[in-house]
Amino acid sequence: MARADRGEGAGLEMKALKWRGPVARAMSNTPADLLYSKSHEWVKVTGGEALIGITDHAQEALNDIVYVELPKKGETFEVDAEFGVVESVKSVSDLYMPIAGTVLDVNGSLDESPETLNEDPYGKGWLIRVKLKDPAQAKALLSAAQYTATLH
Repeated sequence: MARADRGEGAGLEMKALKWRGPVARAMSNTPADLLYSKSHEWVKVTGGEALIGITDHAQEALNDIVYVELPKKGETFEVDAEFGVVESVKSVSDLYMPIAGTVLDVNGSLDESPETLNEDPYGKGWLIRVKLKDPAQAKALLSAAQYTATLH
């Protein structure tokens, strides 16, 4: 028995919905003041130091991050060297050094709250701070526009 026949919803008019095509997914956040690697790490160079993290695109692809393994202070890495691991409910991904340097500081809060990488990848979700081996290496990194172009 139809709803109107039972007295429910009497007087309600049903409208057909028109399909408007697929909904565009919001673009990843890519701050213009940072530099980027093709392996989805971001770099903020300040003088002879750099702060390094993963991009918004990377954290979206990983989904819910549950564990982060980072290097110890004092360790030195060359460009493209593996410096850590990010584990999510979906997968495990290696982290690659976008610029050569020695680790000065590690974001220890990620041990207790790895989900911070999902919530604030460019702020509280930073990974490591390094003393740069050669600040000129930053010229090999991508601008925000160049990085965004690699995502398409």
